[in-house]
Amino acid sequence: MFVKQTSFTGEFVANDSSSQGSGEWTRDDWVSFADRLLAPVRRFASPGNGLVTFPGAEGGYGRAVDGLEGFARTFLIAGFRIAGARGVGVDDLIKFYARGITTGVDPTAVDRWVRCEEHPQAKVEAASLALVLDLTRPWLWDTLDALTQQRVIDYLAPVVGDETYPRNNWLWFRVVVQTFLRSVGGPWSQSDIDDDLARHDSYRRQGGWFSDGDGRAFDHYAGWAMHLYPVLWARMSGADELAGDHAATDVRELDSYLQDARHLVGADGSPLIQGRSLIYRFAAAAPFWAGVIAGVPSTSAGALRHAAEKIVRHFDDRGAPNNEGVLTMGWHDEWRQLAQTYSGTGSPYWAAKGLLGIALPADHPVWVTPPEPLPVEMRDFTRIISASGWAVSGTADDGIVRVANHGTSRDDDDALVGDSPLYARLGYSTAVSPLLDERGWAEPLEQSISLVDADGAGTHRSALVPLDVSTDDAAIAVAAASRWSAHLMSFASDQQGHGSGMTGDAAVVASVTAVSVLRGPWEIRLAKVNDVTHPGRWALRWGGWPVPANGSLVSTIRALGEDAVDTTDSRTGASPLAAVVDVPTVTTPVAAGTWHAVHITLAGRVERENPVRITIDAGLASISWPDNTSTVLRLPSAASESNLSHPELSHPNQSRHQGTPR
Repeated sequence: MFVKQTSFTGEFVANDSSSQGSGEWTRDDWVSFADRLLAPVRRFASPGNGLVTFPGAEGGYGRAVDGLEGFARTFLIAGFRIAGARGVGVDDLIKFYARGITTGVDPTAVDRWVRCEEHPQAKVEAASLALVLDLTRPWLWDTLDALTQQRVIDYLAPVVGDETYPRNNWLWFRVVVQTFLRSVGGPWSQSDIDDDLARHDSYRRQGGWFSDGDGRAFDHYAGWAMHLYPVLWARMSGADELAGDHAATDVRELDSYLQDARHLVGADGSPLIQGRSLIYRFAAAAPFWAGVIAGVPSTSAGALRHAAEKIVRHFDDRGAPNNEGVLTMGWHDEWRQLAQTYSGTGSPYWAAKGLLGIALPADHPVWVTPPEPLPVEMRDFTRIISASGWAVSGTADDGIVRVANHGTSRDDDDALVGDSPLYARLGYSTAVSPLLDERGWAEPLEQSISLVDADGAGTHRSALVPLDVSTDDAAIAVAAASRWSAHLMSFASDQQGHGSGMTGDAAVVASVTAVSVLRGPWEIRLAKVNDVTHPGRWALRWGGWPVPANGSLVSTIRALGEDAVDTTDSRTGASPLAAVVDVPTVTTPVAAGTWHAVHITLAGRVERENPVRITIDAGLASISWPDNTSTVLRLPSAASESNLSHPELSHPNQSRHQGTPR
């Protein structure tokens, strides 16, 4: 247990008064925000408190799962709240959830929980139940009657020996549940835990990163699942007898990861808008609190607390939760297209993970450690994240972080599928969202390089291969590169909708090699087309950043050194950030075997700029930037294009269970 006594400012009601100030949040502000999220729970609870079903359209798994999620995920918030108060002054909260547990595990109750053997999603929620029952053991578990305790054990027991868990972050759900079962005299399996810990190790990548499964699936799950659960698990009753040297290894990896993660938060607190499950919103703050609890050595507790606060307040200041105190399926406001097909009304409450800090007592040093600003709040920066194949640029003037993506793909390494806009775009940012309407899934436009035919059909870039490339001075500019088999898609009628690219029949058109060079708000993007195998008349279409129409953000794209057709494509209902977004594009001729280049900008305001110049000679690209600095890089050669730059990231011919992970 990592908590000590503190006070509770009220019972199970909202308290808004202290959470709207402009200064740094105190612990009371954090608690107040948590109480606001808990305040509506009773209103949407079933008669026995077993299910909490928030308003909105039924989720992909039905109302029973929606209600279970609503209970289990708000139980996380309640658990952190109870533990931080050490059970003092939170009697009403304890009573409400204790009654819900009693009802949930009662097989005769109308509002009982969906069981683990009845629906896979129950295995996910079981982990939240087990975590909080362990965390609040003296005030909840120990007060339940013997029959209810046995029913809880019976409810959790089917996870033992269950081999149907998807091969990704779900491994932690089985580890956590079995660790709790072991601590209360229930069934458990040493071999299950050993196997899951070995699988966890197999997902480790460079720099403390984790892929969410085999391959190169990099997203927020690296932080709010693969790094969070090891820290919480290590503090569960009896976990130290199971962990061996895993705990120390996990802290070292978390320490490295957090140094990258702080660079991926915008000055306005927005996390990178990339990857699935974005409706979990401020769950992105979870790894920073995990770093505080684990005591990572390289980043101060004040810097970690500040990062977590920036993320949570980003959403609180922009309407999440809404006026009813509810977290809807969306980003700021409700926007159902952002959710995966399996998501339900209780799903957004995994945002609870971002409130882990309230489990720390009022006398914990984190609450008085001076805050430290995010990297982008202090200065411009460039950074390479090798595991994910990301070149990163942040600018203090507008607070925007931009990522050029040349190593992340949700799908199997050799899968020719449609590009997932959540994973396969060439660029992501804290300031803009990929296009996520139906057309955005079927036709890459923003942040893409596509070969287009006379009818406008464009190619996809899944199954990309990261390549080695670097600049002469990474303090000035950073670069990343990749190669892919550009292919047209004919999509199947039945699609899963879990975040991966759409499947169907693929027709390879050519091989494309691309390089991104980032400095400040600018990117020089280069591409070369080889091995054109599909007959037709092709052009090369380059998509820029999608920005809200009539907004303040500046998005431009210009061809360098050749004729081009400039257009702006306006899309309605395609982004959670604005009703209408504009995507600038340029279309250039294709000359096989020749490097083409464009200049792309995403900035907070319009400024007069000197022109960008680029010369390519003997495999070297020399770039003159608008601020009169210069960069030289060696472009990928034919030999390098045939090899992976990070072989440890590639797992060819392995199929990955795409299941129903959340």
